[in-house]
Amino acid sequence: MFTGILYLLAAGLLLLSFLKDRRKTATALKKAWKSFENILPQLLSILIIIGIMLAILSPQTISGLIGAQSGWAGMVIASIIGSITLIPGFVAFPLASALLQSGAGFMQIAVFISTLMMVGIVTVPVEIRYFGKKATAVRNILAFAFSYVVAIAIGVVLG
Repeated sequence: MFTGILYLLAAGLLLLSFLKDRRKTATALKKAWKSFENILPQLLSILIIIGIMLAILSPQTISGLIGAQSGWAGMVIASIIGSITLIPGFVAFPLASALLQSGAGFMQIAVFISTLMMVGIVTVPVEIRYFGKKATAVRNILAFAFSYVVAIAIGVVLG
């Protein structure tokens, strides 16, 4: 229901924009399409990887590795995977939902998403170039530690 309302709102505002200035609206739609074309290969490859991963790993395996019963070991596994993976947020959240439905624990998913968004092992070389080694190390270490704080808070609230 809510999604339908958002689609209607977007369509209405697009129509309003089109009525106000057709040229600018057409330019904006062309830019949006180009952005979509640029992100589509990444999105498709990530969705394929997620699909294969969920097909290979049974819910029991996921639950055993990063389920609520996996405790700290599951959190460590999830945080390491989150730290070294480079997945955009619009893919990470549906992945988190799929993992939760397959038996992952809330704390483990919280630390996974937090490290995924805040810790950047893959992007360290670029970060070092712009911010220096010390700033990069401090930021990543603090982000990693804060991910556990977030996960524990989620565990307290939802556990």
